[in-house]
Amino acid sequence: MTGIIRELLLRIARSVVEAWSLALFTKVGQWLDENIAGRYVKLVIGMLLGLAAFFFVPVVRGILGL
Repeated sequence: MTGIIRELLLRIARSVVEAWSLALFTKVGQWLDENIAGRYVKLVIGMLLGLAAFFFVPVVRGILGL
């Protein structure tokens, strides 16, 4: 019974974290799009953010045990 409750809570926590992170990244992306001028600057910043996410996502998943 404890395992079932643990799995249920883990799924709920995972969905909440995913929803909050999606909302946060969407707002940050919109803010950056409005405040940065120039196609190439946006491209470079997008690549840097993508590279950071490539390393950041596994770290957060490891901390949360997902």
